This record gives sequence, C-alpha cells and structure tokens, in this order.
Amino acid sequence: MRPNHLVATIVAAAVLTSTSVGAQQASDTTARRQQRALDSLATALRTLQARMDSLEHARASASTAAAPVRTSGAYMNVSFVGLTDFGWSSTPDVESLQKGDHDPKVRGFSHRNAELSLDGAVDPYFKGVTNIVYKLDNNGETSVELEEMFVLTTALPANLQLKVGQFFAEFGRQNPQHPHSWGFADQPLVLNRMFGPDGLRSQGVRLSWLLPTDFYTEASLAVLNSSGGAASSFRSEESGLIHGGAALDRQVKDLGDMLYVPRVATSFELNDTQTLVLGASGAFGPNNSGVNTSTKIYGGDLYWKWKSTHADQGFPFVSVQSEYIFRHYDAAKRPAVEDLEAPRPPGTAVPQLAAQTLKDDGAYAQILWGIQPRIVAGFRGEFAHADKSTFVSADRADRTRWSPNLTWYPTEFSKFRVQYNFDHRTGIGEDHSLWFQFEFLLGAHAAHKF
Repeated sequence: MRPNHLVATIVAAAVLTSTSVGAQQASDTTARRQQRALDSLATALRTLQARMDSLEHARASASTAAAPVRTSGAYMNVSFVGLTDFGWSSTPDVESLQKGDHDPKVRGFSHRNAELSLDGAVDPYFKGVTNIVYKLDNNGETSVELEEMFVLTTALPANLQLKVGQFFAEFGRQNPQHPHSWGFADQPLVLNRMFGPDGLRSQGVRLSWLLPTDFYTEASLAVLNSSGGAASSFRSEESGLIHGGAALDRQVKDLGDMLYVPRVATSFELNDTQTLVLGASGAFGPNNSGVNTSTKIYGGDLYWKWKSTHADQGFPFVSVQSEYIFRHYDAAKRPAVEDLEAPRPPGTAVPQLAAQTLKDDGAYAQILWGIQPRIVAGFRGEFAHADKSTFVSADRADRTRWSPNLTWYPTEFSKFRVQYNFDHRTGIGEDHSLWFQFEFLLGAHAAHKF
C-alpha cells in the first residue's frame, strides 16, 4: 500500500471510530474532548503525510541526479554548557595563580565558560563543528570568542581524515579538551607555561591516518598559523613575557614560518578491565624574539583506566592521566623591554640581552577514582620549571601545585565540584585556594574522544 493511501485509511478509520463513540456518549463535554483528540490526530497525520511526500520527492530526485542530494532531514546537535566558579584564595591577585583562560579569576564568582556548540552533517562528505564561548571579565563585561570552527571529512579513503578551520591542536591529552571535560577546575600549569591561557589553538589544517593495525594507532600532522595569543611560544605578541625583549613584527615568508604539530597515539586493551593509551606530540615553529629564531616543544602523555567487570553506570573505576612537556625556545640577541622604556643619555646604546636557548619543562599527573555511581574523587600533582637565563621572568618562575577534589554528578547533565589548591611559587611563597564549581548542559552535546 502506498504511504498516502495508508494515511487516508488511518484517517478514515479514526473518523468512523470517533463518530461511533460520539453517538454512544450522552455527555456533551465528552463529545468535545473526543473532537479535540480527533483534531490532534488529524494534525499529526497531515504532518506525517507531508513528511512522506518530502521523502518520496527526495528519493525521486536522488535517483535522477548525478550527485548525492542532501535531504531536509540532515541532523544537527545544538547544546549549551554553562560553567560557574565560586571561591576564595589567600592572594587577592587570583589571576597570578589561575593562569588558564577558563580558570576561576577572582575571589567570589567567576563565569569564564558558557559554551554554545553546534555540530552536524554538512553533506555526505563533511561534518561541521562550531564552539562559541561567552565569558565575563572581572568587571562583569561580556566577551565572545570563536573557540573552534572546523569541518571534518567523513569519506576519505585509506583511513584518512582532514580537519580544516580553527581548532585546538592535538598535542597531548588535555589540550584538545574543552573545560567541561576536565577532571579538575583549572588548566594544568605546564599547559599554561607552554601554550598560554587558551592552550595551543590556531587556524589551519590537520591530516590524520588511522593505521591498519590490530590495535588502535593514529598519526596526525597539523599545519597551523604560528601567530596569535593561543600559540604563545611562537609568533605571539605576548612572547616578551618569555624572552624579555620587544616582540618583533615577524611576517610569514614561506612554509617555514608555519607551525607544525605532529602526533602519534596508540591504545592497548591490557585485559578485560584495563586500557592503556600512550601518545607523543611535538610543536615546531618560529618565534618573534628574532628574525630567524624558532621554538621546539616535545611532549609525552599516558592514560590508563581500570573499570570493574561488574560496573554500574561505569562505576567503580580508576583512571590515571599524565603529561610531560619540555620546550627549547631560541632567543636572539635583543634589547630588554625595560631598557627600551628607561631614559638614558643621548648616544648611549641600549643594553642587549645575550642570545640564548631558554629551556622549560613541566608535568602533571592526576588520578580519578569513581567511588560509586556519579561520585568521583581526584588528586593532581604538578610542576613547572625553567633553567636559569639572563632574563628572569615571573612567568617562568618555578612552581608546584597540589590539588585534591571531589565531584558529584546528579545526572549526566550537571555536576558539582569542590577543589583545594596548594601553590608554591619560588620567590613568592605559598598560597591556598578553595574553589566550588557548578556546571549544567542543555541539549545534545556530541561525545568527545576517549
């Protein structure tokens, strides 16, 4: 039977049934209620008929067109994630401790991440993703940030995939993750140190290859713009915080002035309850301390998870995540910023900082224990270290931090978190912070990579 004949039959049967029932009822109120039900049914059936007609038209068009047709039913996920922080720190200068852009920023309330996410099928060949973030500064003023906007291919041969647009580079485990996926309320120190408050994010293209192995192995290479605040170790206007000199206006002359981010990651099922993921990453590009200087960053990461064979909603579980990163920053001979700004007698040469390779490293390790459904306890230890240099920067001072926390998920759409931070900064001293965090999710948010 054709769909339109089927709909006509259903409508006729519903009318006959309603008429029969109406004749048997004495109550006028009951008759009106039945009429409203019939009207609702007729409306639903008209909608169904229109949908069937649309699908028939799409199938007919697809059978005659040379190229695939995108029908009106292409999906799109729309979601909104709101994140609120509240707390207190022993230092009033909270931003000197909380370097991440989405970290708590003041004593009291911080609203640093309200994320609108859109993702869906563009056509048979591409998937599109956009993340727009709204933030309040310390004065309550709103800023808007295009955090990510990219397309992914879905039909390339040989297990290849292209990503094109603006996105977080796949360096290590946490850098590509959004704040609502973090196990802690703030960004690790080593990521702040190497990539700045926003992490390593830029515009470009990434090619990945899923290797034909018995276990998961993926290799990728991203070619990105090397400028911008989200690439602070490279051609960033704020690079003077690293090398102490005036940042040059260094332009892109050829492909050697781009930023290259290779990565390889592999995963093993150790047994029925344990999974191990290992990764190695790099980031290589120019910096603007000189006309020919460059930065090289290397990283290794590890993720291990145990989940009980008798798990209930994924609990209990234990996971360990760790990253180690080190940086070689080639700094040219350059004038110090304070010397450029200081008054001096006419004809006096500006003092120069010696050419030097600035070396930094750091690491974090965190453990999460899913005690029972929707309750997770965590602990993180971390450090950031810099070798001695001719320029002493507060942004490169040695630092350690210890952070226990506890998170409760009432459902998969909300969470409450409490976290304590003990900070030690060389030359400054010790600080204590206590942060509470609440997060909620509206809509369908696409799953993140394991």
